[in-house]
Amino acid sequence: MDEWFGRFRVYRVVESVLHYNFQDVTEPRLFSVYQSGYGDLQGVVDELRTGDLVEATLAGDCSDETEPWRLTTLERLNRVRTYFATDVRPPDVARELWTPGQGHPRYDILTADGAPVGVCGVQPRSSLPNGAFVPNVLTGLLPLETQFESIPEVEEPAAEAIFIDPDPPDASSYSTPYGVVLLFTETSTTLAGEFKTRYGCAPESDTRPDFDPYSI
Repeated sequence: MDEWFGRFRVYRVVESVLHYNFQDVTEPRLFSVYQSGYGDLQGVVDELRTGDLVEATLAGDCSDETEPWRLTTLERLNRVRTYFATDVRPPDVARELWTPGQGHPRYDILTADGAPVGVCGVQPRSSLPNGAFVPNVLTGLLPLETQFESIPEVEEPAAEAIFIDPDPPDASSYSTPYGVVLLFTETSTTLAGEFKTRYGCAPESDTRPDFDPYSI
């Protein structure tokens, strides 16, 4: 039995997948972790959400990539509140930011009363597995730790994130060559609230789309 101790960003995948994905924040390593069977630890495990930063010990077999790991210790350190909207029109700021043919993410600062409170970013599909945006975010295949720790061009930690995919998560082709991420600081409650209302993201709601990411 192998053990791995560290800090991880939690990705809850979707209801059809009965495990969590833990992305190591210090190196690009993704762990599949069992959701249940933890006894006294189960209550803490059940409270995990996409965007949680945790310190944990994982037990498993490094030689068996098909078998999920099991938690032996777990402490939640903080949470980036995350929301998802799919098959929707991207915000104007994203459509204006996108440049045809761009190969890297670009960001534009969002302000409130003249002060920077977040960014809108556009992520090209061309660099993502299968060209999917939200499915890769949900499964932790698009590492976002750098952006969560310090919002690009704002240089403050992210408190909330909205991931917007103009196409459905099970699309076989795409109408828009990018996905959108909105990152907000803790002080951006009004502006973040306006975007959450526009995209049907009620506070503390589970907005993960219902699909099987491994069937795509």
